[in-house]
Amino acid sequence: MTKTIALVAGATGLIGNHLLDFLLGSPAHEKVIALTRRPLERDHEKLSNLVANFDQLEAAVANSGIRADEAYCALGTTIKKAGSKEAFRKVDFDYETAFARAALAAGANKFALVSAVGADARSPIFYSRVKGETERAIRDLGFASLHIFQPGVLLGERTESRPAEQLAIALTPLVNLGLQGPLRKYRGIPAKTVAEAMIAALHSDRPSTIHRYDAMAKATR
Repeated sequence: MTKTIALVAGATGLIGNHLLDFLLGSPAHEKVIALTRRPLERDHEKLSNLVANFDQLEAAVANSGIRADEAYCALGTTIKKAGSKEAFRKVDFDYETAFARAALAAGANKFALVSAVGADARSPIFYSRVKGETERAIRDLGFASLHIFQPGVLLGERTESRPAEQLAIALTPLVNLGLQGPLRKYRGIPAKTVAEAMIAALHSDRPSTIHRYDAMAKATR
């Protein structure tokens, strides 16, 4: 069986941590390359850590000479954490699209992107509009297989404290019960489930598609 080389961006985040766990434990993967801004505090025989300036992300990947078969983008921030709309867009559009271009140039023909429920390039809501613009820009790159994941509230233990988000997470089980029919896509979902669904999608014969709550939950059963 041909072993796969995976390239990951956002490996220190909520979904990214689970991605690394699954990929490093997968017998189908011979190497996992994590692209980060600071050195990772973990070691594994299959893990390679490329530390780079994300403002020069494409050059960093190209100069490293790395090759990959598939790529996972779990980058993302919030407007509050970024400090401004401009800083948010820099991460969620500029860095994500740069990573996609770099992955394609490195040989990856399969790409998994974490976006957000409600993403729409025509949305009047800034956050949703940027997410939609990012999806569109990466779709236009022409990956042979592109899987976009649109989760609602992400459930899991974060390293940083977000009081408002913690409250939303605590209420998620109750809120989920009320989200039925077409509203099911807004349900909160464990970050671990999203990560597992991303890997399953890239290792399936399914065509490029958008994955929402039901598809992600079903992929891990």
